[in-house]
Amino acid sequence: MNLQPLEDRVVIRAVAPMEQTKGGIYLPDTAKEKPQEGEIMAAGPGKYSNTGELLKMTVKAGDHVIYGKYSGTEITVDGEEYVIMRESDIYALITK
Repeated sequence: MNLQPLEDRVVIRAVAPMEQTKGGIYLPDTAKEKPQEGEIMAAGPGKYSNTGELLKMTVKAGDHVIYGKYSGTEITVDGEEYVIMRESDIYALITK
C-alpha cells in the first residue's frame, strides 16, 4: 500500500463483523453493524506540540484496535476499504 498518513493519523483496515451470532443465526448484510475493530496498516510520525516537540504515536502498524463507530473517513485503495482517523479516535488496543 502506497499510503503514508500525516501527523497523528492512522490508516485502519476494518475487521469484518461476524456473519453468524453465538446462537447460530446468520445475519444479512443489512443487519450488520459498522465494524469498530481493525488493524492499523500505517501510522504517521506523530503530532507537534505548541512548543515544537514531536509527540510520538502510541500505536504502530500491525496493532489491533477498537475505534469509534462513526470515526474517520472511509477510503478505497487498490480495491480495499480503509478508514483514516486521528489517533485520539482510537479507544483501545486489543492485546492477545
